Amino acid sequence: MGPISDIDRQLFARVAASRLRGAHPLLPRLSRAADHGKLWFGTAAVLATAGGRTARRAALRGVGSLAAASLASNLVVKWTVERRRPVMDAVPLVRRLRRQPWTSSFPSGHSASAAAFATGVAIESSRYGTLVAPLAAAVAASRVYVGVHYPSDVVAGVALGAGAAALTCRWWPPRPEAPAQARPRVSAPAMPKGEGLVVVVNHGAGNGAAAGGFTDAEQLELLLPAAEILDCGPDDDFIALLGQAARRAAERAGALGICGGDGSVNAAAALAAERGLPLAVFPGGTLDHFALDIGVPNFEDTAHAVTEGDAVAVDLARATPLTGGAERAERAEGEGTSHFVNTFSLGFYPELVRIRESLEGRLGKWPAAAVALGRVLRTATPMEIEVNGHPRRLWVLFVGNGGYSPEGFAPAYRQQLDDGLLDVRAIDGDQPLARTRLLFSALTGTLGRSRVYTTRRMRQLRLTGLHALDTRAYDGEVAAEPAEALLIDKRPAALTVYRPAQPQNELLQRARTAAAKAKWWRAVLRK
Repeated sequence: MGPISDIDRQLFARVAASRLRGAHPLLPRLSRAADHGKLWFGTAAVLATAGGRTARRAALRGVGSLAAASLASNLVVKWTVERRRPVMDAVPLVRRLRRQPWTSSFPSGHSASAAAFATGVAIESSRYGTLVAPLAAAVAASRVYVGVHYPSDVVAGVALGAGAAALTCRWWPPRPEAPAQARPRVSAPAMPKGEGLVVVVNHGAGNGAAAGGFTDAEQLELLLPAAEILDCGPDDDFIALLGQAARRAAERAGALGICGGDGSVNAAAALAAERGLPLAVFPGGTLDHFALDIGVPNFEDTAHAVTEGDAVAVDLARATPLTGGAERAERAEGEGTSHFVNTFSLGFYPELVRIRESLEGRLGKWPAAAVALGRVLRTATPMEIEVNGHPRRLWVLFVGNGGYSPEGFAPAYRQQLDDGLLDVRAIDGDQPLARTRLLFSALTGTLGRSRVYTTRRMRQLRLTGLHALDTRAYDGEVAAEPAEALLIDKRPAALTVYRPAQPQNELLQRARTAAAKAKWWRAVLRK
């Protein structure tokens, strides 16, 4: 390692002797600001506040990557590799830090954290990554400039940080920046300012308030002032209000809009497909899987598509009760048929949702989900059903409306919404210690190679022997059904959904919305 040390010393000496224009006092201040990750936590807060859903996801991955890199560099590598800090005689006093670090010089923890945060952000959004990368590079360079690291310490820290960020993808698959593919559809009406659009806002679905002190309904009024907005409160009949909105939209030759979570979107999608209405989805839930897949992560995206008349046609999946063969299933359409835009599931998931909902009011959604998962894993028993005529003993059966990615991992996102296929995944109940093996595989990122986890893609799925299962989950919502047999298939291109022809610039959208909100507040204050 002698030659590397010599090169390090030479490069360090050249940096110490250099007079970089504009570097002082910026680099020393940046170096201090990055202590204990403060700079990156602040940057994440700015992203989450100023940006939209993509920015929040990027900030979250950036912070997670930083935590992983910091643990690896400070608690593992630094205590494994002993290396003295550089001799600072040649470094001007004005550059030096007030407090000199005492831990091993290798690797640079600041550089690891900076690279991890910037790489994590870039994994979720190349645009936000481009904004953060120069700041991360400046922090890494500052560690040599202030005299506390050799260049190779910084290079190693950058490599470690980037690797830690990349490793997060194994457990948390990143969502592609481009929306899922779907057939172009030009029949959707363009509605400037929302004229002809009737939107139902389901306040019980998830996020009740938008940024800047505006409720979801108020933000919709700001973006689409001519749209008719119907508020659905806790005491209102959501399905009845949705039917009323569909009738008004049909009378105005317009479109049906829904603001809520995936369960609300499910109901609106089935009704829109039945009435032949285009659907405008405004993400107002907790996860909003369908909105993210279709390419409308923010209200502004949907508002732009509605104004321009940009829309696509997507498949709508359905589960039809069987009283005979598949021919009878076709005739039974409308008689107990349920639709789903994302997923259908059997097994312990519906029970998990039931327990979570019973605890949600006291604990909150995510703590309740964790408690429910623990209870279900401890007490659940496998179900015995027939899948396409073959007896199976399963813990869970999952059916996705379209192929989910990545292969072999828990379903995360879709890259195509008009493929005509069902994504069928199951956890085998015949395998010994199935739940333990499943949990271990998920934690180690080896689920794709687990024998308890199987995946298939098919055009239809026939389930029989469901007499012992009276609940099923459609798009995360549990429904009680007595049907002992189901035929699950798809209605190709049955649903027209608004989405922008090209992905929009989230920062510009948020800036325009902020300006409109400021104008609204000024008008209110003048009164």
